[in-house]
Amino acid sequence: MRNAADSIEHMLRRFVVTWLFNIAALWVAAKLLDNIGYSSNEWVLVIAALVFTLANIFVKPLVILFTLPLVILTLGLALFFINLLMLYLTSWVVDDFKVESFGSAILATIIIWIVNTVLEVVFSRDERERGTADSYAA
Repeated sequence: MRNAADSIEHMLRRFVVTWLFNIAALWVAAKLLDNIGYSSNEWVLVIAALVFTLANIFVKPLVILFTLPLVILTLGLALFFINLLMLYLTSWVVDDFKVESFGSAILATIIIWIVNTVLEVVFSRDERERGTADSYAA
């Protein structure tokens, strides 16, 4: 039973971290691009990041599954457009989160990917260093 509790705790922790990373990524995209916005209400950004996170967890795998031949045919390039679709889905669900042009959506998708990658590298390195330190203590 302990393993199940640890697994659930790990999944919840990972979900919260991903949500926080997406808040940061959407904020950076909105600051850098004029046609991406959240009406200066930080709660809209928090809700948009939650919807974006949930879309990436639940909707994106289904879209990838249904478009798998296209993903394979394009050698993965279609995954970029699936990420773009998740951003548009977020703007459709969250009224005050706006993606006003296709060009800005493309740039925002790239910015979100860069920010998430940087945060993932920085924080996963911290976890690896802590794991190494913990293993030396044992």
